[in-house]
Amino acid sequence: MLIIGIAGGTGSGKTTVVNQIIMHLPSDEVCVISQDSYYKVNDHLSYEERTKINFDHPRAIDFELLVQHLKDLKAGKIIEQPIYSFVTHNRTKDTVQTHPRKVIIVEGILIFNNEELRNLFDIKIFVHADTDERLIRRIRRDITERGRDIDEVLIRYQTTLKPMHQQFIEPTKNFADLIIPNDKLNTVAVDIVRTVINEKLQNEFTRKD
Repeated sequence: MLIIGIAGGTGSGKTTVVNQIIMHLPSDEVCVISQDSYYKVNDHLSYEERTKINFDHPRAIDFELLVQHLKDLKAGKIIEQPIYSFVTHNRTKDTVQTHPRKVIIVEGILIFNNEELRNLFDIKIFVHADTDERLIRRIRRDITERGRDIDEVLIRYQTTLKPMHQQFIEPTKNFADLIIPNDKLNTVAVDIVRTVINEKLQNEFTRKD
């Protein structure tokens, strides 16, 4: 099993890179796990209190569960991946049954902050994007997908997103094996990652023979 970690700031284009990587991989050999699914359960808080949670701080993530789930997948076990609602700011009661695959891709803004999780990654990729570009994408996403209004998004960006990015996300670029610019120049980097994955899969296939 090959576990790939893909980090980067909010709106940096991590999902685009993930899709570029898995585009030419058999669907039954790869699965994607999002850090966003592993925000902590906040049943003990009111909705008003949950809206004030700093979701860009490492303490908002249930790293213990994420690490355990990756270990379970490596051991050949099926996991029940949580589902998080950004409308209610809480984990739902539903889960997604996730099976072990030859390639596991974990993506999220804070996944390089936890050493135990970081050590599980065979390849660590950081997606870099211009600050203004990231802000525009975040505004569009939060309004269309998460039911936020423009004022809420801008206030959160100024008071939370920007300082958290500078403190907890940008520095983790130093842990990356590969830094991918989120523009047309990332083609070579993505091709390199695909080559590594294909070689890994081919080697496993050869050993089974």
